Amino acid sequence: MKTLYLIGGPMGVGKTTVGQELKRRLDKSVFLDGDWCWDAHPFQVTGETKAMVMDNICHLLNNFLHCGAYEKVIFSWVMDRKEILEELLGRLDTGGCEVKCLSLVCAQETLIQRLEEDIRAGRREPEVIERSLGRLPLYEELETRKVDTTDLTAAQAAEAILRL
Repeated sequence: MKTLYLIGGPMGVGKTTVGQELKRRLDKSVFLDGDWCWDAHPFQVTGETKAMVMDNICHLLNNFLHCGAYEKVIFSWVMDRKEILEELLGRLDTGGCEVKCLSLVCAQETLIQRLEEDIRAGRREPEVIERSLGRLPLYEELETRKVDTTDLTAAQAAEAILRL
């Protein structure tokens, strides 16, 4: 049986790092970061680009789910609203597949620290802090398993996910 890990969380919480760690720990696994399906300059959020990114994500995830080489499919993206998860799950062929919906969360101070480090390194723009902090409370509303990464390394967060 295949397992699909859907890992949501605000920007800077560690989704990509934890997803990569899970991939290394799980045999026959593949990892997709939703941001890779929408990496453009300038970054534009329009009805057209939102539809395009969802099509890209669903196409890739369905290909991974149908491919016999993979038993574990790991996907990370912001996924801060119930409607996003519902649309994804409605468009994915998850028959015969265990789906694990997770949200990574952390303390506000930790999130700010991580984002400031990324800003100093040139990986993010300063306005990401306000946007990410605004999304953090949305994950408490979702019916997902929460993993608090405040005091965890990526390896520890991956282990926590594997224990769920």
